[in-house]
Amino acid sequence: MGGEHTPKLVGAAWGLLILNTLGSAGAVTIVPLPRSLIQMVTMGALVAAFALALAVNLRLSIRPSAFVLLLTLLVVPSVISSVNLESGFGALFRCGRLALFVATLWLLSRWWNGGLEFVRTHIRVYFAVLGSVAAGLVISPGAAMPELYGGRLVGALWPLTPPQIGQYAAVIIGLTVLLVLGRRIDRASAVVVIVPSLILLALTHTRTATLGLFLGLTLAVGSLLLTSAAARRFFTWAVVCAVVAGVGFASALQVWFLRGQSQEGLSSLTGRAKVWDALLAAPRSASEQLFGMGLGDKSFGGLPIDNSWLAVYHEQGWIGVTLVAAIFIVLGGVALLRPPSLARACAIFLISYCAIASYTEAGLGDASPYLLHLGLAASLLAAPAAAAPLSTPAVPRRRVPRWAQRAEVS
Repeated sequence: MGGEHTPKLVGAAWGLLILNTLGSAGAVTIVPLPRSLIQMVTMGALVAAFALALAVNLRLSIRPSAFVLLLTLLVVPSVISSVNLESGFGALFRCGRLALFVATLWLLSRWWNGGLEFVRTHIRVYFAVLGSVAAGLVISPGAAMPELYGGRLVGALWPLTPPQIGQYAAVIIGLTVLLVLGRRIDRASAVVVIVPSLILLALTHTRTATLGLFLGLTLAVGSLLLTSAAARRFFTWAVVCAVVAGVGFASALQVWFLRGQSQEGLSSLTGRAKVWDALLAAPRSASEQLFGMGLGDKSFGGLPIDNSWLAVYHEQGWIGVTLVAAIFIVLGGVALLRPPSLARACAIFLISYCAIASYTEAGLGDASPYLLHLGLAASLLAAPAAAAPLSTPAVPRRRVPRWAQRAEVS
């Protein structure tokens, strides 16, 4: 992919955006970290990301992006619904955070040219986050797999929940597999990333992340089948391994998938359906239906909503739902129109993963890892920046001697 060279500070700004979206609520860590300190670090990371992006883009040069434009429009219903303070002053704070997050994406959009630089940064930073999870598991296995979470893996050094860890692991596994198929990373380096991430994903027992990984990779690799022999070989071996695993390890996979839950608990999505029904049944005014209740902590009645679409409806109303749906339609439509390529396959994986995860995870209406994943997809689908036309060098005129000029005249 062509395009302008990406400065290192741009990658640093992207990494700080990832740090900002790690969240401040999660498991109990080995060394207790006050929530105020965690929020100070994450918000400081966002301010630093904006400052770095501004420092490398003082001319405020941006690229047209329907994705970031739709996010900008999403800020509008967020502010309108939050000024009523029904969700407290925290709603206005979250609006400011979302606005600064979107502004940083606008500044970084200058380097969105269909290249893979942001993909590599995405993998490196999230792999470092998973490294902290693995370190916590080694230092204190009991704290890393507490009974409070049913023995599932959590962050013992930084408060990360099992769904967060599963999401990070699944995303970098999928992107790394695609880079291997595109021969943009050697197999030894890929193994170093994929194998530990798979182990951590298995220890989280996160069904959404696992399904998102396999279905997203299926669609992404499928987009390369007509143009890549490596993709065809990978797809064939993946099908064979899936059949063998389904036949030989069916009982073990069922136990892992159920996580000790009953069929009734599984059918109600671990109690999520009850929260969803209560949220939809709650009375709302016409204004609240249109603009929502204001940005909150993605909960209803003290319980997590755990569905991006319902969370957006609750906080940003039907306008927010329409804008988020437009994001997926635009990104998905552009991905379908692009010719087969590695960048397109990575974008399809990210879009598919976020769409699948949106059913049981919240985050599409606020600054979150899911918006960063979709932002990465938008950068991959951006057309390469047009190279400056080369000026035709002037051909030096051959100096004609005077005697020759006199001869021509005569």
